Amino acid sequence: MNTIMKMFLSIALIMSMGLLACADDEVNTYQNPVAKWSLPDPTVIKASDNYFYLYATEDTHNVPIYRSKDLVTWRYAGTAFTDATRPMDFVPNGSIWAPDINYINGQYVLYYSKSEWGKTWECGIGVAVSDRPNGGFHDAHKLFISSEVGIENCIDPFFIQDDGRNYLFWGSFHDIYGVELTEDGLNVKEGAVPQKIAGGLIEATCIVKHDNYYYLIGSAGSCCEGANSTYHLVMTRSKNLFGPYVNREGRSAIGDNFSPLLNGSPQVYGPGHCSEFVQDDAGQSWVLYHGFQADNVDAGRVIYLDKITWGNDGWPQIQGMRPSVEAEVPLFGEQAGIDTPVSASLDLDFFIQPTETKGMFRIDGPDGLPFTWQLFHIGGSLMANGKAKTTAIVDATKYNRGMYVIKVNGPYSSQSEMIMRQ
Repeated sequence: MNTIMKMFLSIALIMSMGLLACADDEVNTYQNPVAKWSLPDPTVIKASDNYFYLYATEDTHNVPIYRSKDLVTWRYAGTAFTDATRPMDFVPNGSIWAPDINYINGQYVLYYSKSEWGKTWECGIGVAVSDRPNGGFHDAHKLFISSEVGIENCIDPFFIQDDGRNYLFWGSFHDIYGVELTEDGLNVKEGAVPQKIAGGLIEATCIVKHDNYYYLIGSAGSCCEGANSTYHLVMTRSKNLFGPYVNREGRSAIGDNFSPLLNGSPQVYGPGHCSEFVQDDAGQSWVLYHGFQADNVDAGRVIYLDKITWGNDGWPQIQGMRPSVEAEVPLFGEQAGIDTPVSASLDLDFFIQPTETKGMFRIDGPDGLPFTWQLFHIGGSLMANGKAKTTAIVDATKYNRGMYVIKVNGPYSSQSEMIMRQ
């Protein structure tokens, strides 16, 4: 297919998805929230395929994964675990909360909390690995639980590398701690002792290194009470990774002194638990976080995006200290002055995943675009077929056990298939 034809197909696709009002217009702004599904406690990474992958607390069972080219348009891409690979070695009846995704020594490493609500001495933190960003996490195992290390409410992990060494920080309203990990990041380093770096006012911390400071960002207030949520982002900083951290007035974080970064607004209740800061192709910094929509609280904690700028005093800031309603988009590819093919921003992939019901499979395609699917027996016999937009469920439970193939045909000759066992 020549370049001109690719360009026309790309423009047609973008128009069909409602991203352009006409072929001559350019989208320069986005509207919050950028994902209107309940995805609490987001963590994000830019993978080797140049997509951003977002993971969240499992309001979707087994930890949902979404992906995006531009930080604005997010598509479901599967789950981190299946029922077979789900971590069960501690808190077996607990949920998986607040994951933290990283790339360490050639593999994707996912830290996660395992907890039951209110059981602050039985919760803990685990880790799992995968060779791809959109699922397949395995070898999940416990790092530690609260009762073992004598620290209450060990949840909300955050990993950082500093001077070639690996560290994990964590904590939720019972002080914030950090400890050194092994070289592969999969265990606590032998002999390492957790160190307290902040008091019990906050949870959900991340640490951002900028210029010569480490910025400790956390969430204070109540996270999960809908319109009554008081969650908000606060910050401190230090010249050293393990502190001492102080607020703008120079007061200690161990004494629960923090400076505000982001508050709620008439449109957003309880914004907090932010992701790592990520950069667009123009070098601008962005942060994702969850909050409740004032006009649709029942949707749960949905995802917001805002730009981080750095003040003359070096501190990070979000304009107005409130979630934006509409803002200028992150810059990628040609928008940032980088020469990339027109098709680089398109996401025509189909994701075929097993559901929680054995023998049923979910197909996710580009938002709003039609596709057809077919279910074949491995021997070649067509068993079922259908048409859908965006999402389809394939029910193979009515057929005999054996090997089957799901084939998907989408717009502009896009295709996917998966071999599965029923």
